[in-house]
Amino acid sequence: MAEVRSAQVKSIFIYPVKSCRGISVSEAALSSTGFRWDRQWIVVNSKGRACTQRVDPSLALVEVELPKEALLEGWEPNPSSFLVIKAPGMDVLKVPLVEPSEVANGVSVWEWSGSALDEGDEASKWFSNYLGKPSRLVRFNEVSESRPTDPNYAPGYKIKFNDVYPFLLISQKSLDTLNEQLKEPVSINRFRPNILVDGSEPFCEDLWKDIKIGENTFRSTELCYRCKVPTINQETAEAGSEPSETLMKFRSDKILKTNKKPQGRIYFGQNLVCVDSLAQEKRKTIKVGDPVYVIKMVSSYVDVSV
Repeated sequence: MAEVRSAQVKSIFIYPVKSCRGISVSEAALSSTGFRWDRQWIVVNSKGRACTQRVDPSLALVEVELPKEALLEGWEPNPSSFLVIKAPGMDVLKVPLVEPSEVANGVSVWEWSGSALDEGDEASKWFSNYLGKPSRLVRFNEVSESRPTDPNYAPGYKIKFNDVYPFLLISQKSLDTLNEQLKEPVSINRFRPNILVDGSEPFCEDLWKDIKIGENTFRSTELCYRCKVPTINQETAEAGSEPSETLMKFRSDKILKTNKKPQGRIYFGQNLVCVDSLAQEKRKTIKVGDPVYVIKMVSSYVDVSV
């Protein structure tokens, strides 16, 4: 199938600390596990289990900042480079971007477990005080650990502390269509995408199989099955019933008639891997404004992976 320009990149988001606020950036460097810095850190409880908004919605209010130069291709941290973390009622926490030497064992995210780099007692005290329970901030250790994606859908790819896949793409028109049915419109931050595109038809991203963004080729894996996080207001950390209640009316597996037995799931967004990331030796970037070309697509939801 010939390439067809179908959209362009409207926004790019990275989430350095899993479940905390994202950062909107004008460009982002690609790595073998997704965008550089994306889900590089995670907060864990006393048992080493990941803390997320599903259990700790107040993480939605934690802001993170990276040095602007950290987003440039080829940049490496120095001793004066910090990840800056802020939250209501808390002092500012500065975490060195140079990797720590301490190791935390028994860290687990979903089915994966392994070791991670421990960011130390100051960060631990900060998050323990904020969440009201013993917590530690740890960083994915790419030297010693590997976390593969689902081999049924994306064999050979890896992630850091992402839920399942390296990238999540959503179109602006899909969000607009949802908001037309809601009493109170929601922001795209409810869905925590990495890439927001505009100029395409609502939910056309569901049927995209292979796409090119700028010079980089991406492949779809599975439609994104949504948990309770989209029901958490990212400005107040309060949970409600929307937008999941409305999505269930037109975005459930029963309505979409996928190739699997309905399980009462709702879908919003398409998970991706970057095909070029397995071979590239040098980091590449994608930028806001990059064209999105559809190389291959499927014709119906029967052919969509869920």
